[in-house]
Amino acid sequence: MHRKLEELVRLLALEPLEVNLFRGHHPAGTRRRLFGGQIMAQALMSAGRTVDGRAPHSLHGYFLRPGDPAIPVVFKVERVRDGHSFSTRRVVAVQRGRAIFSMDASFQLHEDGLEHQTTMPWSDPPADADLPPELLDDAFIAYREGYGATRSRTPQPPRKRVWFRTNGRVGNDELLHAALLTYQSDDDLLSTARLANQGRFDRRRMQGASLDHAMWFHRNVRVDEWLLYDLDSPSSAEARGFNRGQIYSLDGRLVASAMQEGLMRLR
Repeated sequence: MHRKLEELVRLLALEPLEVNLFRGHHPAGTRRRLFGGQIMAQALMSAGRTVDGRAPHSLHGYFLRPGDPAIPVVFKVERVRDGHSFSTRRVVAVQRGRAIFSMDASFQLHEDGLEHQTTMPWSDPPADADLPPELLDDAFIAYREGYGATRSRTPQPPRKRVWFRTNGRVGNDELLHAALLTYQSDDDLLSTARLANQGRFDRRRMQGASLDHAMWFHRNVRVDEWLLYDLDSPSSAEARGFNRGQIYSLDGRLVASAMQEGLMRLR
């Protein structure tokens, strides 16, 4: 396990403060605002710590204020409901007495039922020899297909495909795998909406931030095996970009879906 992945897994093992109350810390060296994927993953872990025997199947979160890396975040969990099959939790992440993120998450007992899914796009994961060394020095290894085109200064179709996996094995904790998937799902979404207007704006003059994020966990998933993130952006308007992604396992199963709207304000 890479040292940055070890650190991330350690940060997801939240410190219990009281019943339904947890404290989360941040990666060493974080200087600007906190990464939204980290706060979502920690919020999901805090909610999951109050649920027995049920796996997360969806979450819906709102980013309310930038997170300050100088101080910990306190996660307050409300046990909204425990039914026969489903449990609902509401989480508020707080710094200096103010909410920076809120999330509703739902958990379900595993059940058998009808199944169907969209077909995975044709694609192969990168060979180890094709991975640049700089991609190997992070908690996740993420390889974007056609990376050069997405960096050009001309408009591009607002679509991306990214293969990713953790930089090492992470055991069998289902909640941890879901939280790590939530963490990585926040990467590459917001920038997808910008592709349609590449070269038409000065990136330094754009204020960008995630506004909300939703995840659906369709099937059990392992994040330490290759996953394909198929991303597209159907619309951008009113200084906001709407993005969505489908996540497939190497054997073609659709394991999760994500949607996010982000701020794209030109100043």
